[in-house]
Order: sequence, then C-alpha cells, then structure tokens
Amino acid sequence: MNKIWPWIIGFSIIVGVFSGKIQEMTTCIFDSSKSAIETCISVFGIICLWSGFMNIAEKSGLLRKAEKIAYPMIKILFPELNRKSPAVGSIAMNMTANMIGLGNIATPMGIRAMEELQKENKNKSKLSKSMMTLLVLNMSSIQLIPTTVIALRASYGSENPAEIVLPVLIASFTAVISGIILVRIFGRED
Repeated sequence: MNKIWPWIIGFSIIVGVFSGKIQEMTTCIFDSSKSAIETCISVFGIICLWSGFMNIAEKSGLLRKAEKIAYPMIKILFPELNRKSPAVGSIAMNMTANMIGLGNIATPMGIRAMEELQKENKNKSKLSKSMMTLLVLNMSSIQLIPTTVIALRASYGSENPAEIVLPVLIASFTAVISGIILVRIFGRED
C-alpha cells in the first residue's frame, strides 16, 4: 500500500492540473479532511464510552459473570479448549465487544486470547482449530448492535441510523456460521 498510494495521489494531482480543476480538487481535499476529523471525533466518543463501560465491567466482576454465561457457547465453538484456560475470559470479552459492534475494543482482547491460545498450541508453526475459530469469530462476528456504524450514520445525518440493525444481524450471523463450518471441515491440526 505504501507504494500504491503515492502513485494514486500523484496521478490525481496530474489529472487535476491538466483538467483545470485544481481549485475543485483543493476544495475537495479540505472538505474531506474536515469531514474525516468530524467523523473521527464522533466515533471516538462512542469508543470512549464503551471502553469505559468494558473497563468498569472487567473491574466489577461483571465480565466474569459474562464469561460464565458465555462459556456454554464458547465450549461449543472451542471444544478443544479447557475451561480453566486463560484464553476463555479473553474470548468472552472479545465476543461481547464484537456483539455490540465495538471491533476497535475487541481487537486487544482478541490479541490477548490469541496469545493464550498460542501458548496452548502443540504445533507452534501452524494455527490450531481454536485459533482459526477465534479469527473467524473476530472477523465476522455477530453484531447485535452495530454501534460504530450507527454512530457513523448518525454523524452523516441519517434519518434512521439504526435501520441497518436487521441486515447487519443477518449478514454477520450468516458469515459466522459459514466460517465456523469451513473451519470444522477444512481446519486440520497436524
């Protein structure tokens, strides 16, 4: 990407100069920059709110309760994982954050879970089925509340920013089921 972007930017500037639309291009660059900053600020607020909530939930023991509630599902998705594994808590937190649409918050928890799963992995040079399953869940997670997308839609003036909840739920559920089936069929541990 570092080699492609300079070419795209350079080509755009050349086209702007030769087409006589350098003023429109400059205006567009500044308008896009302003829009990007406004979007980042609105999304940053949502991420801060939910990060704080997850931190409070972790310190208050609420996540331990969530872990106990989520364990039956984790046991189905990760049958080779021991209940006392340190990865179970991180997986539960990752799944919870993804379900409420906070992929940015779920990522550090997913990394922590992946590190714990790697410690338990017998063949360190290949992914275990648990690691593959976690990747599928993290990338295609079921989102009950797509918080970030709703915030983006609201920041751009959508009349009904939450109208995407059902399509996102259907799409993410289909992606998770398909991914888990593929891991179970093709994921081999040597």
